[in-house]
Amino acid sequence: MKIDQYISQLLYRYQCVTVPGFGAFLTEIQSAQLHESSHSFYPPKKLVSFNAYLKNNDGLLANHIAQAEKMSYEVAVTIIENQVVSWKNKLQETGFISIKNVGDLALNAEKNLVFTPSDQTNYLTSSFGLATYVSPAVKREVYKQEVEALEEKAPIAFTPEKRSSNNFLKYAAIFVLGAGILSASGYFGNQYYQNKIQEETLAVQTKVQKQVDQKIQEATFFIDNPLPTVTLTVSEGKMPYHVVAGAFRQEENAIKIYGELIKLGYPARRIPKNKHGLYPVVYASFASYTEAQNEMLRIKKSHNPEAWLLIEEL
Repeated sequence: MKIDQYISQLLYRYQCVTVPGFGAFLTEIQSAQLHESSHSFYPPKKLVSFNAYLKNNDGLLANHIAQAEKMSYEVAVTIIENQVVSWKNKLQETGFISIKNVGDLALNAEKNLVFTPSDQTNYLTSSFGLATYVSPAVKREVYKQEVEALEEKAPIAFTPEKRSSNNFLKYAAIFVLGAGILSASGYFGNQYYQNKIQEETLAVQTKVQKQVDQKIQEATFFIDNPLPTVTLTVSEGKMPYHVVAGAFRQEENAIKIYGELIKLGYPARRIPKNKHGLYPVVYASFASYTEAQNEMLRIKKSHNPEAWLLIEEL
């Protein structure tokens, strides 16, 4: 069984999906983008990255596979372990693996993993139905030249008259008439320019709206298996991210470790016996993933390299 589709499904809902023993796929929201040179509009999306140092099992992927495939948690963990072994062997043989709808991983010259995310899938659900759009440029300079050419061709006619005692008044009337024609030409030329701009703008807006409507009608998520509805709610004051010191089969060992952490100054907690029959002890609990992640990395360097992150509302 390949676990690609399950990783992809979880990336729609979670910021971090860890593959135990291999690494973690992280997401970060990127705002909508406009590339002026190509007149291209890009909707908001989730950027996917890979961290090879986050390998501890947080239970998220294994639990999801167990529920989707109706199997035990332990069997799901074994499936993940087999997939990781397969990936590592393929990397050693070919230096490259591809995870469907997620991205590609390759070994560079220093034997480090380099991740290239897939650009075919947008994991930001609020951008559902939105696609990249390229708009035709509005060539206003062309219409300006047409107006200028029209003004140059505007007729200004002077009618010759016979000399008489009221010559001055006649020439004054001709001058006023010519000025009026020139003013009218400039007015209608400007109206022509404005009308052309409005017509072109309306055409572009209509075309954009039609294409957006069509994309919304045609868009769909390509998920192989239906995903059960998952509601993730973090109430105010809740701290669902926990840095775990260990999970013990004997409650006496959990009590002993808890006491040692309290003496060291950690705001430690004991968690009731879980469904696997273990008694977890945590260094501390946090309201945000970032705070918990930073504290876990600090503890792994300074106190316990086996510390790991648990995401669960207790």
